[in-house]
Amino acid sequence: MKIGFIGLGNMGAPMAANLANAGHQVTGFDTAAVTLENVSIAATAAQAVAGADAVITMLPNGQILRAVAGDIIAHMRPGAALIDCSTVDVESARAVAEMASAAGLLPVDAPVSGGVGGATAGTLTFMAGGSDAAFEMAKPLFDIMGQKAVHCGDAGAGQAAKICNNMILGVTMIATCEAFALADKLGLDRQKMFDVVSTSSGYSWTMNAYCPAPGVGPQSPADNGYKPGFAADLMLKDLGLSQQAAAAADADTPMGQAALELYRRFVEEEGGRGMDFSAMLPRFEKRTRNSG
Repeated sequence: MKIGFIGLGNMGAPMAANLANAGHQVTGFDTAAVTLENVSIAATAAQAVAGADAVITMLPNGQILRAVAGDIIAHMRPGAALIDCSTVDVESARAVAEMASAAGLLPVDAPVSGGVGGATAGTLTFMAGGSDAAFEMAKPLFDIMGQKAVHCGDAGAGQAAKICNNMILGVTMIATCEAFALADKLGLDRQKMFDVVSTSSGYSWTMNAYCPAPGVGPQSPADNGYKPGFAADLMLKDLGLSQQAAAAADADTPMGQAALELYRRFVEEEGGRGMDFSAMLPRFEKRTRNSG
């Protein structure tokens, strides 16, 4: 297939490379100067999408997605797929899908889980929203870039699934870090706590697969000075999207709101910017019940 790829950052570059290495003809564009083996770099986004069978976008936020969509849709051929892999607000995903459908395109919102490591290894999970025809056109590309793709429903459903998943992730990581900090103060050995919780009713992905305590459980960013696998900044973004969606849907999500406020303080006021989202553990270690 002839593929246009807009947004060749930490996630987009390895995704585009995997498509090119699988034999597809990939033309990319990014606002930053980028060189990528086997990927042609266009001077403009419009040039990157001209004549493409599918266009993939990986962009920072909904505002930029809307702007890019407004720029490229007129230059895409009718019947092509527009596959957005960014994590953005549901409203932006649906607005872009409407624009694309009106132009005779097949839109798919397909945010990913798996981080930079998954993008490089081609093991991402895609949560897709769009028509059956759009998903079927995008599926072979998902199979190259990832290990799993779930068709979640109509336009916006992929973003809704990603936002709900990451709200659970943020809340659960905070609870896991709180529990380790409490265990420390109660004199409970961290390894013993892990041995109990990881095989009991408190088990979770944040405990069992991504343990925030260094030297406990499988290798995780905690064992590498909390250098980000999934940055606290990105968790803050996703929790913000969850609460934006909750407000629009009139949903009561007090734990999601509390997690948003804690990550906002951590990133903006407590040195958490650029740290992994599991670095909440050393944050709680330093605090007492009456900390400000």
